[in-house]
Amino acid sequence: MLKIKFCTIPVADQDRALKFYTEKLGCEVLTDQPFGNGMRWIEVAWPQRETAFVLFTPPGMEDRVGGFSMASIVTDDIEKTYHEFTSRGVEFIEPPKPQPWGIQAIFKDSEGNSFVMTQEQ
Repeated sequence: MLKIKFCTIPVADQDRALKFYTEKLGCEVLTDQPFGNGMRWIEVAWPQRETAFVLFTPPGMEDRVGGFSMASIVTDDIEKTYHEFTSRGVEFIEPPKPQPWGIQAIFKDSEGNSFVMTQEQ
């Protein structure tokens, strides 16, 4: 295996999530297309990154929206990223703080999903 292409982020409102991920987190839209039965397949990613987020909730899995994400986001400067995100209105549950394994912060997206952000060691 070479890489992870995407991970799915369950969302209740794709338009609201798309706005959050592009305007507040700085992601770019890789694809936004119909996916049958009125659904859309939306992939976003940070510029020049290999792994994308898919903003989509499969039917019957709506209860997964607003939970703790199993994806962890890594940045090379957590303080800088924290300040950039907060200035754009991203809600942090936990600001950057040292842990035995490094520095981490926890933020929420527009759908209530929470993500751990750590600093590259």
